[in-house]
Amino acid sequence: MVMGISQFERLFREAASLDVDKSDLKRLDEFVNQKLYDLLLMAQATAKANARDVIEYRDVPVTKGLQESMHRFRALNEEIPVADILASLARLPMLDLSYHEDLEARLPELAGGITMSLAKVFRTVDPKLKNPDTAAWEKVEEIYAILL
Repeated sequence: MVMGISQFERLFREAASLDVDKSDLKRLDEFVNQKLYDLLLMAQATAKANARDVIEYRDVPVTKGLQESMHRFRALNEEIPVADILASLARLPMLDLSYHEDLEARLPELAGGITMSLAKVFRTVDPKLKNPDTAAWEKVEEIYAILL
């Protein structure tokens, strides 16, 4: 698990005034893991194209919007243990290259930024939304699949 329920609830409240509960935690965990993995997969391709045998943070395709979400996450002074993120990523297919220590250190910011952006997208898709239901999750997941 990348983050606990209370941290997840706090981030969604701060980012978009959304209420989430324990039932959303598994879905969030899977979402953050998959999106983080997708970013790392693309970063691996960049590292290989540059003839490197390790994935560096600069290889990660961080968009302007994700960067802003990472800044908002950092401003909240939340902590996500790197070990928890690495354990979650270990359940996905292994990448060919290892992570540079700087990249590992920034994984919490990436995971936090993904979480903050997710909350904002829920609010943007449905400004009246209070608690995301299955249909809302599916719609947002489809949007991210197109964009990220």
